[in-house]
Amino acid sequence: MPAPIPTVTLNNGVPMPVLGFGVYQVPPEDTERVVAEALDAGYRHLDTAASYGNEEGVGRAIAASGVPREELFVTTKLWVQDAGERATEAAAEASLRALGLDHLDLYLIHQPYGDYYGAWRAMEALQRRGLARAIGVSNFHPDRLVDLIVHNEVVPAVNQIETHPFFQRAEDHALMAERGVQHESWGPFAEGRNNLFGDPTLGAVADGHGRTIAQVVLRWLVQRDVVVIPKSVRRDRMAENLDVFDFELTPEEMDLIATMDADESLFFSHRDPAMVEFLGNRRIHD
Repeated sequence: MPAPIPTVTLNNGVPMPVLGFGVYQVPPEDTERVVAEALDAGYRHLDTAASYGNEEGVGRAIAASGVPREELFVTTKLWVQDAGERATEAAAEASLRALGLDHLDLYLIHQPYGDYYGAWRAMEALQRRGLARAIGVSNFHPDRLVDLIVHNEVVPAVNQIETHPFFQRAEDHALMAERGVQHESWGPFAEGRNNLFGDPTLGAVADGHGRTIAQVVLRWLVQRDVVVIPKSVRRDRMAENLDVFDFELTPEEMDLIATMDADESLFFSHRDPAMVEFLGNRRIHD
């Protein structure tokens, strides 16, 4: 078993492992096996979402693992369809049933659309009741994040956003740090786009440490104080992705990777009206 994964302390005092295991795009029929392998490899931070359709598989893997609940940090997310005070409470309870848990460690608003103000008020109540240890958001640009902070009681503990060497989110990161919101990366490997795994800059840094490009990317994020949730369905890659805490990138290497930033999404803009309409109309249940 690898050494314990370091943690960061969220703005309400809850510790969060800096490296976790994401299950986006893991088919529901494969999720239990994949998550069981991740837990066996040493992961204790699991990230899923109602919209992924695989919460049940995550829950079965947790139940069968024998890992004490207090050792786990489990995140799931509220979909746009269920935004609003009443709908959010019901959605949270449905996620807890699917996961087989009596509380979440982190509950996120998945997208900044719909009645996310009503959702946030419901999530504040869930936190007060102990059903969510921490609450946060995902895919919020700085303007919407600040607006939510200004008009509500609880400051989001986390903002999970697309972050990788080609879209580094430096301004977002600085604002979140100033506001006490933990930056969390989704898509750390950009799903291999822009030939990330063959990139010569990353390759040179990796060769200098006798590591893989994936390990360099994860180490780069951790050193930037960004929590990260890589996904892999291969046991060897799961172990490789955990093995990033016994080396350190130099300031020069960090500066070199900073030059790779194109400062734009490799997937889609959350401010694109067509995408806002698509996501806002996407239903994940009847």
